[in-house]
Amino acid sequence: MSHSRWKTLRERKLAEGLTEPEDVAEARREIRLSMALAQAVYDRRTELGLTRTELADRAGLTQAKISRIEGSDTVPTLPLLAKLAKALNATLNIALDNDDTRVSFTGHHTDAA
Repeated sequence: MSHSRWKTLRERKLAEGLTEPEDVAEARREIRLSMALAQAVYDRRTELGLTRTELADRAGLTQAKISRIEGSDTVPTLPLLAKLAKALNATLNIALDNDDTRVSFTGHHTDAA
C-alpha cells in the first residue's frame, strides 16, 4: 500500500472516531521529529556544498554518525545538535506543537563554507 493511500486510510479511520494506541502515536511523533532533523541537516549541508565527511570533520564527528543523523537512524543529544549547528555555521530552529514539527537551520550572515 502506498504511503499516500495508507495516510488517507488512517485519516479516514481517525475521522470515524477510531484512535491509535498512545505508544503508536508517540513512536510516530518521534519518527516525524527525527525525519525533520535529518532533512534539515541534509538541506543545510548541501546548501553549503559540503560532503558528509567534510561536515563530520567540522563537527568533530564521524562520517558514519552524520549518515545516521541524515538517515533518521539516531536521535542526537543537545550537545551533538550544538556541534552540528556550529559546523553548519547556523542557528538550529526547532518548533514542536502537537503534530506540527518544524526543524531548520538559519545560516549566519557570515556564511563561510
